Amino acid sequence: MQAGFPFSRFAERLAAVGTLSSDNLDLLAKMPSSINHYSSRHRLMQRGELPTHCHLLLQGYLCWQDSEGRDRRIISIHVPGDVPDLYTVHDLQVDYDLVTVGPAVVASVPHRFFWELAELSPSLWRSLLRLILIDAASSRDWILNVSSRDALERVAHLICEIATRLRAVGLARDLCIPFPFTQSELAAACGISAVHANRTIQELRRSNLLQWHSKTITITNWHGLVRLAGFNPAYLRLPVLDEVEPAEPPAARSADAVANAASLR
Repeated sequence: MQAGFPFSRFAERLAAVGTLSSDNLDLLAKMPSSINHYSSRHRLMQRGELPTHCHLLLQGYLCWQDSEGRDRRIISIHVPGDVPDLYTVHDLQVDYDLVTVGPAVVASVPHRFFWELAELSPSLWRSLLRLILIDAASSRDWILNVSSRDALERVAHLICEIATRLRAVGLARDLCIPFPFTQSELAAACGISAVHANRTIQELRRSNLLQWHSKTITITNWHGLVRLAGFNPAYLRLPVLDEVEPAEPPAARSADAVANAASLR
């Protein structure tokens, strides 16, 4: 990707699900947009809006949230390179609020650009449609995560998913993940209480699977976290995350420590 290309994460996201030619890169480089910086918990869209633009996330995190619900449940989380409201090119109905999680940089792209791509580059248009289908697959797995896994597995699974998606766009190579989520937001994403979220993170720490300091999660035992979560990234349609080096070598784990991690299931 050429230096200074503002939509590099989006291009990498598209390249992960389809072929991205030099002509396609030229089209993306000419994509009309308005780039803005937002503070945490800024509402970009709200339920009932009739949008004319899509939001391409350049930095930070976005989430779909049921802001009117008692628990302010988070429905999905999005990473750089994602266009969480891409489906509105076809369906203008907005069912939830699109909200920043921590500071974020977002490009607003008019719907007309995506419609023009249908004629200018059928292959790029197919890749965009594939992104919408992958979002739908992710939603199905999200339902599974909050309905059939216990709290420890839910949190572990969410962290595995975020790490995998970040690595697909060239981020978190050392398994060091920016994580501006509060415990309340983590709880809202996993369908548990904030107190339970805190206890769950402490259990993951004690099992030497990760560390969480200063809004950063460092995964110290990737394969152990994957086993605990029962994480299979097939629904993301992305390469399996393996052969990775943790940011800090995990401490040698005794047989008792391994048994303790297994008991947390």
